[in-house]
Amino acid sequence: MDNHSGAYERFRDWATSLLKQRQTVTGHDDEVYQFSTIGALLEGVYDGDATVADILRHGDFGLGTFNHLDGEMVILDGVCYRLRADGTASRAAPTDRTPFAAVTRFHSDLEIAIETRTGRAEVTEAIDRQIRSPNLIYAIRITGHFAELHTRTVMAQKPPYPPLTQATEEQAETVFTDVSGTVVGFRTPDFEQGISVAGYHLHFLNDERTGGGHILDFILDRGTVAVSGASQMHLSLPTSGTFLGAQLSGDDLAERIGKAEGPREDSSRDGARP
Repeated sequence: MDNHSGAYERFRDWATSLLKQRQTVTGHDDEVYQFSTIGALLEGVYDGDATVADILRHGDFGLGTFNHLDGEMVILDGVCYRLRADGTASRAAPTDRTPFAAVTRFHSDLEIAIETRTGRAEVTEAIDRQIRSPNLIYAIRITGHFAELHTRTVMAQKPPYPPLTQATEEQAETVFTDVSGTVVGFRTPDFEQGISVAGYHLHFLNDERTGGGHILDFILDRGTVAVSGASQMHLSLPTSGTFLGAQLSGDDLAERIGKAEGPREDSSRDGARP
């Protein structure tokens, strides 16, 4: 190794160490990075210019959807999966694009053991009792065995795109029974409705990484709930395409999000999808 190469290696090691120290001090690992808004999806903005590779630079855990609404997205352990309308799942390509995604670097701040059969409403209520504040953002990871898990996935759309409330009317539903896997999602404050999804927004991926979808309901036999808190949010907006001309406001925003979401146990907690 020559002197120039040695100096470069020392500088790289120093810079890496400094970045890690800065993240520890400033809490940059406690950030949720989001591309576009749920309000844009409501208006039919289904094509984005962000790639899976772009999103993964900002985190290893998250969810979203793909261009044309062609499947739900799960990001788990740094790998991005596409969940199709038939309930199957496969690894997404780095070049696949998304109109909406949210991601963070998951770190467990608290864990809740579930040792008896428990429904979705009871699980989310247990989380609500233990989080620090309802005004912060929380990534939610539930790993375990499910007696039953009800999901749905929107069908791929073709231009001219309908609004999300119409696109979700023909979603495919899948019921998983006696299945082990991971629930991936976020609990977002009410004041972020329209930017994100207020309440709980959850997707599922089985242990084999072959099936999953957007969660409507579940019964958890046993498992562990891990919660990763975040006090910062980085919102990246599209700079091209239909987003620039979309009308992204309206008094009926919460109502339309609720319609797109469909039946849920508590409208004050659970928000919209993709």
